[in-house]
Amino acid sequence: MASSIVVDNVTKEFTLRYHRTFKEVTVAKAKGHKTSEKFNAVEDVSFKVEQGESIGLMGLNGSGKSTLLKMINGVMRPDQGSLLTRGRIAGLIATGAGFHPQLSGRENLVLNAAILGMSERELKRKYDDIVEFAELGRTLEAPVGHYSSGQRARLGFAVAIHVDSDIFLADEVLAVGDKPFRVKCVAKMKEIRASGRTLVYVSHSAGSVKRMCDRVLILEKGRLGFDGDPDEAIRYLHYDSADEQEIDDEIGNDI
Repeated sequence: MASSIVVDNVTKEFTLRYHRTFKEVTVAKAKGHKTSEKFNAVEDVSFKVEQGESIGLMGLNGSGKSTLLKMINGVMRPDQGSLLTRGRIAGLIATGAGFHPQLSGRENLVLNAAILGMSERELKRKYDDIVEFAELGRTLEAPVGHYSSGQRARLGFAVAIHVDSDIFLADEVLAVGDKPFRVKCVAKMKEIRASGRTLVYVSHSAGSVKRMCDRVLILEKGRLGFDGDPDEAIRYLHYDSADEQEIDDEIGNDI
């Protein structure tokens, strides 16, 4: 089976700046204080994802999940190591990413579809399905700058989920929006999984990861701490049964 994603000793470095203005930096340097510090958001991470696998990416906030997902998507490049992907990539890696606040939802729909590589013919064929999935009604004609985070998530996910792709990335898609929309998102991602496309799903939700994923990767302070079975991953994270029941109650057992 062909590999969809190959991550080989990948490291991504960022600079943390302690002072913003020139005056603050000058004063800090005069006192012998640090003005900045480099850190690795992702450090020496390696793994392979085979075509058609459904991968859960988990870890505490700040562990490097979103940074890794952005490198897989091509938004960022690793500072060390190599990261290779096969085929077309789509997905929702940030709520409302790429939306212009002064343009309407309808205009942003067209713009975002083009950014994700959807052709004019493909968009014309799928336009009504995208609008129906987003369920924004007349709000679609309003500027996106007036949207709530949930409404932006609806529009962004509706576009991304309808792009023909080989790899689909989803970053905390269940963290925003109301329950019916989250249930619909999970159901749609299950369709993606059943179609044989590769799925990378970032979430803190033990229940949804267990239902959605064949395998789980856990990042710890930028490093890969675990790679294996979802049930073992949940135990590794010390998620108890109460946590899982809470998630089940939240998104329902009918998906």
